[in-house]
Amino acid sequence: MFNLLKRNRRTTSEYIFDNLNLFIMLVICFLTLYPIWYVIVNSLNEGMDAMKGGIYWWPREFTLSNYKAVFANQGILTSFGVTIAKTVIGTLTHVLFTAMVAYALSRRELRGRNIYMFVGIVTMFFSGGLIPYFLLLRDIGLLDNFLVYIVPALFNFFHLIIFVSFFREIPTSLEEAAKMDGASDIKIFLKVIIPLSMPVIATIALFQGVYQWNDYFAGIIFVNDPELQPIQTYLYKVVAESSSNQMMVNAPGGVANKSVTSQSIKLATMVVTTLPIVLVYPFLQKYFVKGMLIGSVKG
Repeated sequence: MFNLLKRNRRTTSEYIFDNLNLFIMLVICFLTLYPIWYVIVNSLNEGMDAMKGGIYWWPREFTLSNYKAVFANQGILTSFGVTIAKTVIGTLTHVLFTAMVAYALSRRELRGRNIYMFVGIVTMFFSGGLIPYFLLLRDIGLLDNFLVYIVPALFNFFHLIIFVSFFREIPTSLEEAAKMDGASDIKIFLKVIIPLSMPVIATIALFQGVYQWNDYFAGIIFVNDPELQPIQTYLYKVVAESSSNQMMVNAPGGVANKSVTSQSIKLATMVVTTLPIVLVYPFLQKYFVKGMLIGSVKG
């Protein structure tokens, strides 16, 4: 009994180490979360007053004029609609297409399977470059087309590897039993494999959903039509260009509204475009971690 208590008793060095780790984690959490809090606080403060500085924890002159100016702009509402559409459609099509390819590559009887896997792995490290990619999308008619968000994102080889690892753990006896009942490969995939693969499907859907929501590059390079640009591209233009000045004109009261400045417009736009995914992500974190472990450990 004495030896057990002695083993459970922490030494001074262990106590110091644990508390030092706790302190470092708290510092990291603060450095991560405070910039987000700073942007939110300043976006809720009167614009001209915020330019004086000194606002760190709470709004000094609370106002919602910045957010009224943001939502008064029809462009941001259109961009939200584009982002929601491409996130939902892009995620569903990506999961279905990648799962179909992964299921085929997980079958050991597939001829040339190792060659396909090797070619796919090469594409993870090497690409043709942006200019050939742009010319390809132009030649197949995807520039200034909503499908530019969907078709190129149908397949991701990293996600395929996760799918393949999971599919290989499904007992082949289930497929053999389905074939004896007269089921085709497509029916086996839809009726047997998909229902058993909901954990990995949820994981890949979260991966792709977050990517689709945060993607701004495609809207900058491949889309010139403002009606087809997603919310993250809209945020880029507000921050990097002069779109915030136009939003000031459209604000309630127009340019005469002294409580709205271009800087306050930018901050409010940042909050509107990033807060939805920031709020959702902590609840989905466990699926991201699980997705990285799927297929790595059997049993």
